[in-house]
Amino acid sequence: MTDGFLSKAYGTREADGVRRLYDDWAATYEAEISENGYATPGRCAAALAQYVTDKAAPVLDFGCGTGLSGLALKLAGFETIDGVDVSPDMLDRAREKNIYRTLTAIDADDDLPAAPGQYNAIAAIGVIGASAAPASSIDDIMHALDPGGFFVLSLNDHALADRIYEAKLCEWIDCGAAHLLFRENGPHLPGINMNANVYVIEKA
Repeated sequence: MTDGFLSKAYGTREADGVRRLYDDWAATYEAEISENGYATPGRCAAALAQYVTDKAAPVLDFGCGTGLSGLALKLAGFETIDGVDVSPDMLDRAREKNIYRTLTAIDADDDLPAAPGQYNAIAAIGVIGASAAPASSIDDIMHALDPGGFFVLSLNDHALADRIYEAKLCEWIDCGAAHLLFRENGPHLPGINMNANVYVIEKA
């Protein structure tokens, strides 16, 4: 299996570099990660669907990329999906799928464009980790949820190796500000032998 852009994806750190990487990757992103068996969108969407009873309520797809995560959410029964991403070129690809209610370009340093209570569920699928969204994104997302809201996210092997990401998640769980409903390790990109944890947490 190829890992042309994948080999670069985990070494880019600064925000401008991340945006340029994903803009450059937009045209071939889906082909490359599909060739490597990208499993995380389906795993995350299925996990979230176990807990969200109102599938018509809006869901925010944070770091939606070309829309593979939104497509997985749609296939899992979610009806109203908004997407945000730092890459305008990725958003152009997502727009072609006609599955999002809104798509918004954001800067890496921007606050999350979601008012408290606007979403009962937020997804960050294959987004948080090295060369992507920082650990602080977990705080931003949790603050945007009302009590009882759900957050599904994945942390791949690279993110799990850097304890800052799971530690940030545990800050919310250990103090009782959120409840861990689901955690499962499984395939992320099996073509390059990479796994990921999928989590669903509920804001207390």
